[in-house]
Amino acid sequence: MAKKKKSESKRSRSLKKALSKSLSVFRYGLKALELVWKTSPTLTLSIAIFTLVSGLLPAAIAYVGKLIVDSVVLASHSNLNGDRNLALGFVGLEAILIVILAASQKGLTVCQSLLRVLLGQQVNVLILEKALTLDLAHFEDSEFYDKMSQARSEASSRPLSLISRIFGLGQSALTLLTFSGLLLHFSVWAVVVLIMAAIPSFIAETRFSEHAFRLFRWRSPETRQQHYLETLLAREDYAKEVQLYQLGGMLLQRYRDIFDRLYDEDRNLTIQKGFWGYLLGLLSTGAFYAAYAWIVIEAIASKISLGEMTMYLVVFRQGQSTFASALTSIGGMYEDNLYLANLYEFLEQPIPKSQGIITKGSVSEGIRFENVSFCYPESQEPVLRDISLHLKHGEKLAIVGENGSGKTTLIKLLTRLYTPSNGRILLDGVDLNDWDIDILRKRIGVIFQNFVQYQFTVGENVGVGDVERLNDDREWEVATEKGMAKPFINNMPQGFGTQLGKWFKGGQELSGGQWQKIALSRAFMRSQADILVLDEPTAAMDAEAEMNIFNHFRSLTKDQMVVLISHRFSTVRMADKIIVMADGRIIEQGSHEQLLVANGRYAHLFSLQAAGYK
Repeated sequence: MAKKKKSESKRSRSLKKALSKSLSVFRYGLKALELVWKTSPTLTLSIAIFTLVSGLLPAAIAYVGKLIVDSVVLASHSNLNGDRNLALGFVGLEAILIVILAASQKGLTVCQSLLRVLLGQQVNVLILEKALTLDLAHFEDSEFYDKMSQARSEASSRPLSLISRIFGLGQSALTLLTFSGLLLHFSVWAVVVLIMAAIPSFIAETRFSEHAFRLFRWRSPETRQQHYLETLLAREDYAKEVQLYQLGGMLLQRYRDIFDRLYDEDRNLTIQKGFWGYLLGLLSTGAFYAAYAWIVIEAIASKISLGEMTMYLVVFRQGQSTFASALTSIGGMYEDNLYLANLYEFLEQPIPKSQGIITKGSVSEGIRFENVSFCYPESQEPVLRDISLHLKHGEKLAIVGENGSGKTTLIKLLTRLYTPSNGRILLDGVDLNDWDIDILRKRIGVIFQNFVQYQFTVGENVGVGDVERLNDDREWEVATEKGMAKPFINNMPQGFGTQLGKWFKGGQELSGGQWQKIALSRAFMRSQADILVLDEPTAAMDAEAEMNIFNHFRSLTKDQMVVLISHRFSTVRMADKIIVMADGRIIEQGSHEQLLVANGRYAHLFSLQAAGYK
């Protein structure tokens, strides 16, 4: 008895699961419809009207076909002009219905094509708007980055696909309803056979759709690897190293290996889908010809007219095709829902943000780090440990240390790209997390070691430093004068209008040192910034050019706080305060003279570099 109850309970759970799975095809239908309607109400309404017309006309055409055959038989026996004209009138009516059906189907295709373009743009904008709300840590999280890649890859077409299938399902339902009305005059069993014959194909379609989506999600990292290898092989900024190190063959082989692995999976899925689709399709074919024979036998026995036989055959053939199409639409809707689930999982991902509203400090004391530690997400090992330091207004701070000591991470915390795991950072007595983020960012001018070389004009490359004055040519002049980029810009063919980079026609490439002067000018575009952060800003320049820039730079930033990372001690020694970092900690701090007297790590590194210049 207990076993029987357990078995019944198991069957009940299985039935509920199957029902839930079946209903899930409509889960994102309303969201997709809302998105499509917002994209273009006119096109959405047009698609609905064309769908309605396309759903009703096939049964009318089949019935008129029956009238044509019966009237032809009648006219052939009576030889009356009235009967002949009636037959010709039915032919004309069918022609008109066919023309209307063709127009509605073509209109449906045109509207869907237009809506697909608009919707693709709309969804991509939604994804990019979401990307703008992400923290730097999200972009560095490979799993989350995969979600964004998956959302961008196919989801832009899926909402329209889902809506098209929903409308298509409605169209099929209307057609089947009218077909069933005609078939019921013949036999209720004909309707039952029509329905049952299409179910196996639907089961196969749903099963393989789910499997295809699992493959899509599982192999996203490999697809991203493939895209990366394409970039290495086809981008000009990688070409010189790929050629000089003869990496082309190795990279191309890796690309082929990934493709072969992915293709094997696709091939197996395609073969299985094709095999089972053919096998299950035979059931539908068998059902049709059984019904065909049945209808023919009834016509031979004179139980139905020749016109009715023709109509029933057309209705059964088209009805079977329509029903199979409806079930395939449901299977496709299930697949679309899987992809849309991925899109909305990304779009609805909660992004915790500190809602800072403070726009002015409580005291004028500069920047203060208090016992700050930081761990990257998913990591237990701190990158920074117990960092405490104070930088007053107008002071210049230099940070030195080996690669990996935590210097750049410290800068990212200061610019609030990261949030400390422990401790806090204060600006003028206010925790960075309490500042209004836009006000805070306007107070900071930054040059990172791997600054962006925008494929824009010279002026725009400088102007992005203050997007509100992006096209202000007077500010370009001032900023490039401060950044010492003005002399070589004046010698360029179109001056500030010169296209930089090689991606677009007429683009001009700069040397590493010239690019760094452009980046330095970009930082000076933020004239209201009282904090300048420079992460190896002159690494591509020679020592003399760097010395000239920093002598010039120091005179320009008397009232500003400056945080400088550099490996050149000739530059570092100009700072008011120097901190030495190792393994995420501050191991020494003081002025250049104080650190030399202390004869610690800084003094050792300084003597090594000084010896190299002798």
